Amino acid sequence: MRYAFISDVHSNLEALLAVLNEIDSRNVAEIVCLGDIVGYNANPSECIELISGRGIKCIMGNHDARASGLKEPDDFAYLARDAILWTQRQLKQKNISFLKDLPRTLFFPDDKVLAVHGSVNSTDEYIFSGEDVAVNFKRMREAGVRICFFGHTHIKMAYAMNGEDINVIDEDNITVEDDRMYLVNPGSIGHPRDGDPRPSFLTYDTDAENMEFFRVTYDIDKCYEKVIRAGLPIELAERLITGY
Repeated sequence: MRYAFISDVHSNLEALLAVLNEIDSRNVAEIVCLGDIVGYNANPSECIELISGRGIKCIMGNHDARASGLKEPDDFAYLARDAILWTQRQLKQKNISFLKDLPRTLFFPDDKVLAVHGSVNSTDEYIFSGEDVAVNFKRMREAGVRICFFGHTHIKMAYAMNGEDINVIDEDNITVEDDRMYLVNPGSIGHPRDGDPRPSFLTYDTDAENMEFFRVTYDIDKCYEKVIRAGLPIELAERLITGY
């Protein structure tokens, strides 16, 4: 089966449309979203309705939890908090209900694949440091998980563990080996933070045992202008251009 994993859409409709168009050209059987449909940009309702309308499997991100009212954005930095408060004013009740009903994780037992937003144990926890990676590989082993896809950092990244050895994988095309465990972040659709403003996603073919990262271009100027017109902080628009 061929999956596509996307994450951190953050209300960027133009980027989401471009990525889905690319995915549709690649014979993908199922799309999985790793959370944070909303936040930062100007089309939260449209992104929710596109994802729900296409039946894309999705888990809850930390921005989704705040925008739906399940948790207050008190611990967010001011840009993220301002965007969440703006987003709350835009959402229809049906879209709030959609976000509230999202699961925190998805598990695909046939392939021993786990999908999370932040870390194996937490929606809000980041996987950044080597220690974070080691802790989450340990959690995966305890849970019988072979591959964990995660988001939240907005940075495309892949780690492999063989025995007790952990390695960073720099290639965009990865052969999945039977004796290894994998922690993989497809990167962000709507708000990349790795210096490349192009949306990033990943495919995983369980038959070919292969993962591949992709980048696409989109109408970034249109999204930029929408952020400004919506009265959202200009810094959010500028970050679209810089990719940070």
